[in-house]
Amino acid sequence: MANYTRRDFLRTSLIGGAALTYFNPLKAFNSFNNSGDPAASVSLTTGNDRADMVFRALRPFSDEIRRAIGKRRVVLKPNNVLIYVPLACTHVETLEGILEFLKSIRKLDNVIIAESSASCPTLEGFDNYGYFRLLSKYPVKLVDLDDEPFELLYVVNEKDFRPQPIRVSKIILDPDSYIVSVARMKTHNTVGATLSLKNIVLGSPIKDKGFTLYNEDLSFAPEKAKESRQGSVSHKRAIHGNGFHAVNFNMANLAQSLHPDLAVIDGYEGMEGNGPTLGTSIDHRVCIASRDWLAADRVGIELMGIDFARIGYLNHCAAMNMGVSDLSRIEIKGENLKDHIKKYRLPDNFERQGAWMNPKT
Repeated sequence: MANYTRRDFLRTSLIGGAALTYFNPLKAFNSFNNSGDPAASVSLTTGNDRADMVFRALRPFSDEIRRAIGKRRVVLKPNNVLIYVPLACTHVETLEGILEFLKSIRKLDNVIIAESSASCPTLEGFDNYGYFRLLSKYPVKLVDLDDEPFELLYVVNEKDFRPQPIRVSKIILDPDSYIVSVARMKTHNTVGATLSLKNIVLGSPIKDKGFTLYNEDLSFAPEKAKESRQGSVSHKRAIHGNGFHAVNFNMANLAQSLHPDLAVIDGYEGMEGNGPTLGTSIDHRVCIASRDWLAADRVGIELMGIDFARIGYLNHCAAMNMGVSDLSRIEIKGENLKDHIKKYRLPDNFERQGAWMNPKT
């Protein structure tokens, strides 16, 4: 590895034909699914009751989801980036809507709610957000992924572009796990927006016991984070890779192994501005569900009024044919997409985030 340069890395890491240095997001956006028939379906609901909106969004896929689950364990993966900022995290009623749906299709016998929060103890966050009350109503378990077995995957850092190992939850990687991303619709201060995929990619790497992140800015300033136990590490932080090129590449690269089987995106109350933790509330009252996570995230980006071509990691995933990103190839079930678009205020550094679109020199 002593002579392994950034040029070597870029030459040998062209996954699925997607080269960072020559990537054309508009070409990738229209590069597949030209048969003339819808290639993916996304359900869009609105309303005044979170749980009901989720339940209705999932209903069109009942038979498909029942068959896909089969005998697998169902893993509901909420987004609890911080354990003390409710607006940044998955609402308990969103989980309840999914559990009611699973009950309706008789798939509630092997379900866990699992997370590795970005800051502080995961179960403390579950308690703060009312998840424990679900245990008295449903036969589910609450799991801290930091306590569970892990495997090693690899990311890169823009300082040297050498592969760096990170510990990733074995539960999320397990083919016998049916992964449901229970995400919240938010803007993001490093990649523009966080929806169903990012919830899985950033939530699956674990942290050491004793690691506590007091700094709420989770972008490129790991030196500002305080660790409550000397030597404790969060394996999430390495994904950011010290730059906009690396973070978008790392996320797309990891998405080949870390992605949901089912995407549920709660936009009842979204976050705009300097998300994922320092943004402000936006009343949107929408919910998205799809078995194609990329199609779900594509529709989510549209609902947020964001130019999809500016979201690097999702464009990389589209170029690697991980799902459907062309709106003309996505069938919207339920509400009319155009009737529910709200323009979210973007992060202050959104223009700088666009650096991923240019060759890294």
